[in-house]
Amino acid sequence: MSKNPVIEVINFGDELLVGIRENSHLVYLGDQLARYGLPIQRSRVITDEKGEIQRAFLDAWEHSDIVITTGGLGPTADDMTRENIAEALGTELAYDATIFEAIEARFQLMGRKMSSHHEKQCYRFADGEVLHNERGTAPGLLLRRDGKLLIMLPGPTHELRPMFEQQIIPILQQRGVLAEEEAYVQLRTCGVGESAVEERLQPLVAKHPGLTVAFCVHFGIVDVRLSSRDGLLPLEQIKQIAGEARDLLGEDFVCYGHCSLAHVIYRELRALDRTLAVAESCTGGLLCNAFTNIPGSSKVFVGGVVCYANDVKVSKVGVPESILEQHGAVSPECAVAMASGISERLSADYGLSVTGFAGPEGGNARNPVGTIHLGYHSPVGVWAKTVRYTGGRLDVKTRAVHAALDWVRRKLRQHKVEEFLCGNEGR
Repeated sequence: MSKNPVIEVINFGDELLVGIRENSHLVYLGDQLARYGLPIQRSRVITDEKGEIQRAFLDAWEHSDIVITTGGLGPTADDMTRENIAEALGTELAYDATIFEAIEARFQLMGRKMSSHHEKQCYRFADGEVLHNERGTAPGLLLRRDGKLLIMLPGPTHELRPMFEQQIIPILQQRGVLAEEEAYVQLRTCGVGESAVEERLQPLVAKHPGLTVAFCVHFGIVDVRLSSRDGLLPLEQIKQIAGEARDLLGEDFVCYGHCSLAHVIYRELRALDRTLAVAESCTGGLLCNAFTNIPGSSKVFVGGVVCYANDVKVSKVGVPESILEQHGAVSPECAVAMASGISERLSADYGLSVTGFAGPEGGNARNPVGTIHLGYHSPVGVWAKTVRYTGGRLDVKTRAVHAALDWVRRKLRQHKVEEFLCGNEGR
């Protein structure tokens, strides 16, 4: 296999073509492979029909060095990817008792009896290998032939991703086609637009003509990926350039790599030995979810309340009725009361709140649709902040969460010394 192999991804499944399920596999695989310097050259989504499966696979097999397939390895009648590709390759499928034992053990662990339908999953290519599936019944399959590599992965996301990261990436690294470490350096920013980030970094790009800069924007977050255009810039030099980029980005710099905003806050609060509670209305739990996605977050995140109705804001969070009567639920005053109230109710050092009109209905002249008020309670004071966004309801909610997290991140860093000193008084 060449040092720069051609790689193609084929996603099998009628459900992808009729919109029942989103094709997140391509985005994930593309990101993982590009992260280690191996971009995908081609991809296609194919129906579960036998002829289409075989035509698509044979074309990919002829023109690519590595073919990755997803889906069609399950126990149902329409899961025929394994059988159809074996026929296209002219190879036999062999029964593997170790697969049967793994599936049977999984069902015993769940206290259920294994169905006979799962026996079709116990076959592998006669001259191939099995990829263990720790989260499901469909094993992955691997076939090495004529200098090419076929990788077959199960369709469910929670099965595919650990299999790819724990088994496929090491295999590709051992073959020398995947870098041992990330092929680029990523800087994550928030609270500033893509064009502004590009403008700030322009002097750096001009100083290093061999540098490639790529931007990825998602709901207020702008990721900047630095790499070598021709491979002549060593990674250590790119890391040094990234340090210069960080200085240019200033307080808009969040972190290196792929760490979430919530994780950055988690680390700051851990360093301060402080806790945080959340009260949210229009975001409906997304803010709490951002923290509970972090393993061990209970060390800093004590909990939250989704106080969508005004009665809940009063009874569960402690917002004074007078605030709601005078200023309304969507107001800076209510946001501050929510942040302070949840901090007191849950005995947290910090409180964070979100209230607003996510749309498409609601809003008024003072607070049009897309208006979001944030509240922040800390040992050194309380603040409110207002942001406004356009777009669909889900977009506004996601941007509101990012805005709230980024605001707390900035506040924690801005007042870190004062908060640390305040936190140690009487402790």
